[in-house]
Amino acid sequence: MLDLVGRARAVRSSAAVDSAFRSYKAQARGYVYFFFDRPDTGNRTLVKADQVALDVYWQAPNSTKQVIVGQRDQQMLPTDIRYHLDHLTVVQDDFGDSISMGDGDEVEAVPHPVGPGSDGVYDFLLADSLSISYAGGAEEIRVYQVRVRPRDFERPGFVGTVFLDRATAAIVRMSFSFTPASYVDPYVDYIRISLDNSLWMGRHWLPYRQEVEIRREIPLLDVMAGSVIRGRFEIRGYDFDVALPLSLFAGGRVSTASPAARAAFPFERGLLDDIEEEGLDLSPSLEEVRTEVAQVVQDQVVSGLDPFRLYFAAVSEAARYNRAEGLRLGGGFTLRPAESLMMRVSGGYAFGRERASGAVSTTLSPGRVVPTLDLYWDALGDVGGYLGASTLENTISAVSGKKDYTDPFFKRGAALTLGGADPAGPAVTFRWEEHRSARDVVSDDLADTDFRPVRTIDEGALGAVSVHAPVTLPGGGAASLTGDVGRLETRTFGSLSGEALWEIRALDHPWRAELSLGAGAITDDAPAQNLFLLGGRWTLPGHDYRSFAGDRYWLLKGEATWSVYAPYVGVRAIGAVGATYLGSRSLPADWMVQNSDGLRGSIGAGLSLGWDAMRVDIAHGVRGGGWEALFSVARQFRDWL
Repeated sequence: MLDLVGRARAVRSSAAVDSAFRSYKAQARGYVYFFFDRPDTGNRTLVKADQVALDVYWQAPNSTKQVIVGQRDQQMLPTDIRYHLDHLTVVQDDFGDSISMGDGDEVEAVPHPVGPGSDGVYDFLLADSLSISYAGGAEEIRVYQVRVRPRDFERPGFVGTVFLDRATAAIVRMSFSFTPASYVDPYVDYIRISLDNSLWMGRHWLPYRQEVEIRREIPLLDVMAGSVIRGRFEIRGYDFDVALPLSLFAGGRVSTASPAARAAFPFERGLLDDIEEEGLDLSPSLEEVRTEVAQVVQDQVVSGLDPFRLYFAAVSEAARYNRAEGLRLGGGFTLRPAESLMMRVSGGYAFGRERASGAVSTTLSPGRVVPTLDLYWDALGDVGGYLGASTLENTISAVSGKKDYTDPFFKRGAALTLGGADPAGPAVTFRWEEHRSARDVVSDDLADTDFRPVRTIDEGALGAVSVHAPVTLPGGGAASLTGDVGRLETRTFGSLSGEALWEIRALDHPWRAELSLGAGAITDDAPAQNLFLLGGRWTLPGHDYRSFAGDRYWLLKGEATWSVYAPYVGVRAIGAVGATYLGSRSLPADWMVQNSDGLRGSIGAGLSLGWDAMRVDIAHGVRGGGWEALFSVARQFRDWL
C-alpha cells in the first residue's frame, strides 16, 4: 500500500519537470450558490446565485494563474456575503502539498494524502480496484480506490478517498472532507470536496470537474438552521504548450478583469440554468463524498461544531404564548458524542398551566436506516390538520389581538421513527401517547373573552403506526402521503391524507405561482382530534376560522405573485376552494362546527414585501364569508419561527 502511495507522490512531482509538458491554457465555467437549510426537514432556501468564467493558465515548473473574465449574480434574499477568492476559482494542482481553504480562514495547513511525509500522518487502505468514468462519462479507466484516515483525529487531516490510475498511480479523483481540528473558522460544520481529473495527451491528468460544499452554523447555538456555500466548476478547452508571457504570472495567483468586462462576458448558459436543472439537493459527487467519509471515519465526529450546544428548534421555543399554556419559556441543549449519535434535550415551564414540559430526541445514523426515538411530556398538539399560523405569529397575535390560531391539546409518550438520510424521504413511525384535553388558562372570565373556546378531544391512550411517503408528480409537482392505523382506548381507526404542490417559477422571471391540493379521510371510529378543519387563515380565508369540520375533506389553493418593484414589492392574487364532509359521527358539544355544506371558496389580492418573505393579503369568502386581512411569512420560513 505504501508503495502505491509513494508512486503517486512521485507522479505528482514529475509533472513539474516533464520536458514534454511546458504549459497549458484552459477555460473554467462555474456556479456558486449560497442558501439556507433546515436539516430536520430538508428545506433549502436559495439566497444568492453567482456565475463565474475563468481563464486558467499553467507553466512549468509550477507557475499558475487564473483570471476571472466573467461574473454575474442575483440575490433572492438580502445578504452581504463576500466570497473568498478560492470559492470563485478552481484547484489546478490537487491542492499542492498543504491544503488550505478560504484563504486559510476556513482550513489551514492540512497535509496532502500523497504529499511529502504523508506516510507518518495517515493510514491507507486499498478498498477496491474498479473502473470509473471520466470526461463526462465518455471514457473509463481502471483505478485503485484508496481510503485515507488520519492517525490522529485531534490534528488537522484529510478524511476520504483517493482514486489512483492503476497504470501510473496518478490522481484521477479525490472525494474528501477534514477532521474537526482542521477548521480554523468555528462556524464551519463541514467542508466536502470532490475533484475529478481527465486524461489529456494520453499521459497527463488535469482538472475536469470540481465541486465543494461548505456548511456553517452558529458555534454554540443549535437553531436547526445553517448556511451553505456550494460551488461547481467544469474545466474545458485545454490548449497545450502555448507561449505564455512571464508578465502573465506577475502579482497574485488570481486577477480579475474590469467590472464592465466581467458583466459583459458572453456566458454560454443562463445564470440560473444549473439550479433549475439540478436543484439544491446534493449532487451525486457530493453524495459520494458523504458516503465515503462515513465509511472512513467509523463514528469519529467530523463536524467542526462544538459537540455541546444550546438548542432551540425554532425562535418561539425560547418564549411562546397561547391560551392553553399562557407564557411558556423554554430551551435545551444538543449533544453529539459520536458522528452517528445526536441527542437533543428541551424543556420549558408554562406559567399559565403552572407545569413543566419537556422532550428528548435521540437519532442514530449508522447506515441507510436512521432511527429516531422521541420521548415527550406534555407536548403541545394542534387539532385540524392545517396550521393557521407559525408559532411566533400565533404568539404575537395571541398577546396583541387575543386571537389564538391553535386548537390545543397535550401529548405524553414516545415515538420511534425509521427513516433515511433525507429527512423528507420515506419513514415509518410507531407511537404510543396519552392524549389529554387542554383548557383556557389565561382568560379570567370564560364567558367574556375574545378567545375561541378550547375544544375538548377524545382522551385516552393511543397506539399508532404511521407511514409517510414522498411522491413525484407529473408537471414538476411533489406530494407527500401519510397513512395511519391506530387504536385509542377501545376504538381502532385509520386515516389517509396528503398534499400535492406544484411550483411554477423561473428564478430570473418577475412572476411566480404555486398550486396545492390537499385531501384526507378518516374512519368513523377516529378520535375527534383527527378530524380535518377548514376556514380562515391558510385554508379558506374570509370564512370563520376552523368553522368547517369533516372526516373527509379536499382543498385546492393557488397564488401568483408579480414583482412590480423588485425585489421589494410585488402584487399577489390568491384563491382557494374546498369542502368538508361530516358523516353521522357525534362531535364534542363545545366544538361548534359543521360540515361545509358543499363548496366554499375564497378570492383575494395583496402585496409581497421584501424578497417575497412577507405577505399582506385581503381575501373575501365566497358563499357565506366576509372580508379578512392576513399578514404572513413565506412558507419556507415558517418552521424557523
